[in-house]
Amino acid sequence: MRLGRRGLLGAGVAGLAMTGPGRHAAAQSFPNKQIRWVIPFAPGGNYDVTARIVSDPMGRHLGQGILIDNKPGAGGVVGLEAALNTPADGYTISMASFTVAYVAPIFAGKQPLLPQMAPVSILTTVPTLVVTRADSRFRDMKSAMAEAKAKPGAISIGHSGNGTTNHVGILRLQLNEDVKFNIIPYRGAGPGIADLLAGNLDLFADQLTSSMPHIKSGKLRPLATFSLERVPDLPNVPTMGDIGLKPFDGNTTAGVFTNPDTPKPIIARLNEGVVAGLKDEAANRKLRELGAIVRPSTPEEFTAALKADEANVGELLKLGLLKPEG
Repeated sequence: MRLGRRGLLGAGVAGLAMTGPGRHAAAQSFPNKQIRWVIPFAPGGNYDVTARIVSDPMGRHLGQGILIDNKPGAGGVVGLEAALNTPADGYTISMASFTVAYVAPIFAGKQPLLPQMAPVSILTTVPTLVVTRADSRFRDMKSAMAEAKAKPGAISIGHSGNGTTNHVGILRLQLNEDVKFNIIPYRGAGPGIADLLAGNLDLFADQLTSSMPHIKSGKLRPLATFSLERVPDLPNVPTMGDIGLKPFDGNTTAGVFTNPDTPKPIIARLNEGVVAGLKDEAANRKLRELGAIVRPSTPEEFTAALKADEANVGELLKLGLLKPEG
């Protein structure tokens, strides 16, 4: 299941090359109506929060409104397929990471969607945390790992969907430490955190942007981060390496995509809008306050980041460990 250079770049680059006179004319007036931004997860999660922060200044820069359209299901596949099944005119964009666009479709019994998607820009890189309720029996990650070793499958841990970065991080932790969790998928972070707060779940692997408000309110306790370095906004939360476990990079890098047949000038205009949204002072501050690393990029830089993410999940794919849960 290795994603080769042609598999990742072929369709997108071919689409960018289709820029005849008619398409150039359309690009010159783009956009002249509202843009739909498909978020493939439920409201309240990292993707939803990020898109809603960026969409306002992005829309102001482009001179048109941005409609956020949440379409959760199948680890993000439902939303991404809906976005791809639209005209290649730039008026529908989507948000995804490598795992959502490549691994999640495999879990759903489909071909990877990433080769059919054209990168526009990276949005953010967000640390992934393991969180629990403030009144949980687990005071730290060491105690959770000790119980996981002693009672395989007894500890429940949720994630925002099969094939997401959160899911991959849990599988990586199991492989590295030879432990077994009861892994439960949700249709986004919002429903999972709600179940965690309701006492129906022991742990949840989540992006910092969606967990931070609950951490600040005292409802959730962060136990550890999947990052290689400690999160600046949560300096007392250890990495896996800090507690004697094998460290790994489980952060989530997500960005904006569109249909690969979209004319290059329109993709360039979308990139301009996304970058402007990320650089907006208020939006940039909000994202950083939620713990995100803001990373405006070119389409080419986003493509390079996706290839790096492929290497991170390659071992799990090769070992056959990336399988649907629940």
